[in-house]
Amino acid sequence: MYLTRLRINSARAEARRLLNSPHRLHGAVDMAFPNPAARDGTGPRVLWRLDAAPGNRVDLFISSPDRPDLTHLVEQVGWPSLGQEGWTTFAYGEFLNALAEGDVWSFRLTANPVHHIRRDQDPVGAPTKRAAHVTVRHQIGWLLKQQERAGFRVLPKGDSSAASGEGGAGADGSATHAGIMGDTDPDGRPTAAGAVPASVGTTEEWGYQLVVHDRTPVRFGKPSGGTRDSASPSRPHVHFTRATFDGRLRITDLAAFRHTLTHGLGKAKAYGCGLMTLTPGR
Repeated sequence: MYLTRLRINSARAEARRLLNSPHRLHGAVDMAFPNPAARDGTGPRVLWRLDAAPGNRVDLFISSPDRPDLTHLVEQVGWPSLGQEGWTTFAYGEFLNALAEGDVWSFRLTANPVHHIRRDQDPVGAPTKRAAHVTVRHQIGWLLKQQERAGFRVLPKGDSSAASGEGGAGADGSATHAGIMGDTDPDGRPTAAGAVPASVGTTEEWGYQLVVHDRTPVRFGKPSGGTRDSASPSRPHVHFTRATFDGRLRITDLAAFRHTLTHGLGKAKAYGCGLMTLTPGR
């Protein structure tokens, strides 16, 4: 397993084009691998996420079973003339192997919170239909319903457990992970990539160390034929709601949690949802 960060230059026209189309970006991520991983649930899959970063930059994070080659993306959306590789990759498997039940981590997850409903006008016995959670209360409720099966528990407010990865077992792997995920504060401690500004309120009314932000309805077109790059924004075929969760968690089931990190959580994984990343910073 590998975790990769690519810094996107949002001032470039091709970058804005990709950022406005999850379908195009999904295709560009797939092209980083000669043989993309299967999506049949038999093994880890390619997951990706976009995070806002300082200086009008956008960071693309990719979790993958194989090491990616992002040369094509650097040429299109990065800074190719600087003569640097343009992306950073580290061996994610070492970090996953160092995790332990009871560890406490700060996390970020961009997900597609949904539930299944049956409308009053639907005939008796009709199948339920998938619908988006659109309020903060229901989006938090969705995450809390996932946590037991996903192998973690979001910390309640008032729990001041020390973060894992700042020493002892697994310190080497987590330090590498922190290095790719974010920068450091003035004291040298790692901070979460794209940290939520202090002005964003916490969800104390829910009783958890958790923030929900970037709650965005997403609509985009898919190609009806021709090349894979022929999506038409005027003909939306895909629509879903995306939300980003920042918080603190404790690992409760190591096998299930590793599965969550490598297989993703929730729906719309092909379109930038499902990837959870960890940092030791509070």
